[in-house]
Amino acid sequence: MSRRLKLVCLFPGVLATVLLSSGCEKLRARDHLNKGVAAYRNARYPDAVEHFKVAVELDPQFPTARLYLATAYMSQYIPGADSPENNQMAQSAHEQFLKVLEQDPKNSVAIASIASLFFNQKKLDDAKEWNLKLIAVDSQNKEALYTLGVIAWTKTFQVRMEARAKLGMKPEDPGPLKDKKVRAEVREKNLPIVEEGLKNLEKALEIDKEYADAMAYLNLLHRERADLVETAEEYKADIEKADTWVQKTLETKKLIQARQEKAGGAVTLDQ
Repeated sequence: MSRRLKLVCLFPGVLATVLLSSGCEKLRARDHLNKGVAAYRNARYPDAVEHFKVAVELDPQFPTARLYLATAYMSQYIPGADSPENNQMAQSAHEQFLKVLEQDPKNSVAIASIASLFFNQKKLDDAKEWNLKLIAVDSQNKEALYTLGVIAWTKTFQVRMEARAKLGMKPEDPGPLKDKKVRAEVREKNLPIVEEGLKNLEKALEIDKEYADAMAYLNLLHRERADLVETAEEYKADIEKADTWVQKTLETKKLIQARQEKAGGAVTLDQ
């Protein structure tokens, strides 16, 4: 038998071995994924991480395993706890979510998770950027729009409170900020952020008319804007809008609670 013929005869066997080996690794990867999911559901996150890491090593193109690995890291991150170990959990989660996005750039779970990580780390500019990315791939994501509203309030509230303290104004004192120069400075810095936040919260309510959390922050942002206006009449108008949103928030929460209680006590044909 010629050398060329021997190679031709050998090749199918080699190919079968390679395919079999590849198939076995993928099966093992899925086995580790299943074991990792079981550990994750029982809150055994370190065990889950190890299984997901093996799954990814066995099959680097297994996006589900990598997404679970990132999520398992994130589940161990404690917001507000500043320690090297805790910060490393956030960093590891971030890195794995980015790898998911390398394979699937529009993966909304990965994008939302990165946005959440940044928000919990109080990196508000980064959180805003990633929530905008989330809206770009999922325009109906009300949580992203709501979070942008929360970020807007978080950024502006402290600035306004510091200005009030500087002017000797208590939080409960009626506004607007009484010094024209200070008011102009705070207005220039805060008003664009407040207006953007209001628009995002209104969009969230267009998606879900019973989004009580969005209503609550509409109340807060109207109070932010009230301190930046020029007259007592304008201030009063914004405060009235804020009070209206407080009432709508309470009414909506009561409505949702009553509906849930009714559904929970309802008798169905299956009972």
